[in-house]
Amino acid sequence: MQQSTSRNYWDFVRQLATLSAIIGAFVVNIVSNIFPLNELSIGEIANTLFKDVLIIPANYAFAIWGLIYLGLFALAIYQFLPNQKHDLDLRKTGYLLVIASIAQIIWVYLFLSRLFVLSVIAMLLILLPLIGIYLQLGIGKKRVTWSKKWCVHFPISIYLGWISVATIVNVASALDFQGWNGWGISAELWAVMMLLAAFAIAAVIAVQRQDIAYTGVTVWALVAIALKNWNNFLLRNVSLILAIILVLIITIKRLQK
Repeated sequence: MQQSTSRNYWDFVRQLATLSAIIGAFVVNIVSNIFPLNELSIGEIANTLFKDVLIIPANYAFAIWGLIYLGLFALAIYQFLPNQKHDLDLRKTGYLLVIASIAQIIWVYLFLSRLFVLSVIAMLLILLPLIGIYLQLGIGKKRVTWSKKWCVHFPISIYLGWISVATIVNVASALDFQGWNGWGISAELWAVMMLLAAFAIAAVIAVQRQDIAYTGVTVWALVAIALKNWNNFLLRNVSLILAIILVLIITIKRLQK
C-alpha cells in the first residue's frame, strides 16, 4: 500500500513537471517573439543574418510550432486522465520531455543572444531526449488506442520531426556565422547534402515505422525549402523530388500495412 502511494506521488510529480515545462517553453516562445532580446526575433535573425543559408525554410513553415504546442498540451492533459495517470509507457519516458522543454527555453535565449554555436548544443539537448521518448514509446512499432496515438504518439512524432530538421538548419546557420568556407564545396551542394540527410532519416522511419506524422513534417519542411528557393533550379527540384518520394514511400508502406 505504501509503495503504491509513493508511486502515485512520484507519477504526479512527473506529470506536473511535464505540464509546467511545456507551459514554460510555450510562454518563452511567445514572449521572445513579442519582446525579442536584442530587438530581433528568431524569424528576423533567420531572414537577416542567415539570409544566405539556403536550407532555411520559407517563413510560413514555422507556423508548425502552433501544431507542436497544441499536441504537447494535449499530451500534458492526457497524462492526467484517470485511466492514463499510471501509463507504463509514459512512466518509462520519465523526465525526458521536461529536459527537452527546458533545453528549448535555453535555446531561445542562446539564439537570440547570437550565441549560435552554443545554441547547437541546446538543440541537441532537445533532440536527444525526444529520440529517447520516441524509442521508449515504440512509436510505429506498438499498437495503441486512437486516443493515445493522437494525444501522445503524434505530438512526439511531429515535435521530433521538426527538431530533426531544425537541428540540421541550426548547424548550417552556426557554421555560416563562423564564416566556414565549406571546404571549397559550393553552398548549393552542401544544401543538397543536408536535404538528402533529412530525407534519408525520414525515409528510414517511413519504411521501418510507417510514421506518417514524422514523415509529413519532413515533407512540410522540404516543400517550404523549395518555395524559399524557387528561383534556384537545383534546390527547388531536389526538395520537391525528395518530398514526392517520401509521400510515395509512406503511402505504399501504409497500404501494405
